[in-house]
Amino acid sequence: MASAATTETEKQGVPKLSARGIVKSFDGREALHGLDFDIMDGEFVSILGPSGCGKSTTLRILIGLERPDSGRVLLDGKDITDLAPSQRHMGIVFQDYALFENMTAIENVEYALRFDPEKRDNRMSIARDALSRLGMEEFADKPVTGLSGGQMQRVSIARTLALNPQVILFDEPTSGLDADARLSFRSLVKDIQSQSGTTILLITHDQEEALSLSDRVMVMGEGRIHQMDDPQTIVRDPADEYVRDFVTKNIQAKYDSLARFAQNGQ
Repeated sequence: MASAATTETEKQGVPKLSARGIVKSFDGREALHGLDFDIMDGEFVSILGPSGCGKSTTLRILIGLERPDSGRVLLDGKDITDLAPSQRHMGIVFQDYALFENMTAIENVEYALRFDPEKRDNRMSIARDALSRLGMEEFADKPVTGLSGGQMQRVSIARTLALNPQVILFDEPTSGLDADARLSFRSLVKDIQSQSGTTILLITHDQEEALSLSDRVMVMGEGRIHQMDDPQTIVRDPADEYVRDFVTKNIQAKYDSLARFAQNGQ
């Protein structure tokens, strides 16, 4: 899934995105315990864990919506810990889409481009092209309130792609979607990654989603990284009992349930 193109960053062995010793507390309780990880250019990484494990806090620190108590965030080896979200060359697709309900699809996409001097003058054509890439051109002039959940998600993704970010972060993107829309998202995000080679970080609690989409999976629990590896290694050789329980046993339970359903249907 990772891009075949080799950048100068990759040649030099510098990760695209890094966390170094990230610590974060809320109300005296430590939510992140010194996170360290690297994500390479063009890589698709999922942060997998249950609710409350720290994955969303990690995302908010990476994008700049939260400040760590200590530690650093690096992009291409440069410290961006103190930069505003707009200066980080990253895009985020929120779980609730964060669309303006009083605007059409194309107005939502072009709105963010108004603040980019290089894209401002051509923002409508850039927005329309982004919607077209996601199969949403025929819905460009429709109010977003009249779109389905899957369609609103595509508008949100188009808005992010229009900004041409170096890293795209997805926050629980399939929560609230029906089964067909979840499968459609998986196909869509694979296409985006393969076509653009953009580095992607996906936050999810869904084991199957993480394992099927990712080059590597970061399994988190209680503010710590228990294992960060390729999906095959995580399933075949879990680092500890937590990973074994949360990943492999849950996946096996899903397969057993499907097998029983198939047998009963015969």
